[in-house]
Amino acid sequence: MMRIRELVTEWQKESSEALTESRYNIRLPIHDAAKIEALAELFPGRTREQFITELLGAALDELEASFAYQPGNDVAGYDEMGDPMYADAGLTPYFQELAKKHAERLSGKEKT
Repeated sequence: MMRIRELVTEWQKESSEALTESRYNIRLPIHDAAKIEALAELFPGRTREQFITELLGAALDELEASFAYQPGNDVAGYDEMGDPMYADAGLTPYFQELAKKHAERLSGKEKT
């Protein structure tokens, strides 16, 4: 999981993450577009699309991390005191399951 504050360090390196064939067309608010332009000037070796892709990825990771834990009925393990730890029944596991399904579809590795 990449945090927003770690992106500058990454922007100084090369990125080789696999990309989808799909394209997403977006229109940005002027103040956001201006910030993307400023980043492109600060880091001329990267494209505007790379900045948008990496910022979106970091924001999605932080969004997923912000989902509240909701204890379910299933025991996932036991802590050092022997007390049960319950599997998360909140949005996180469902989101991860949906993301995995779509990643398989988008990468062409969909289960048949």
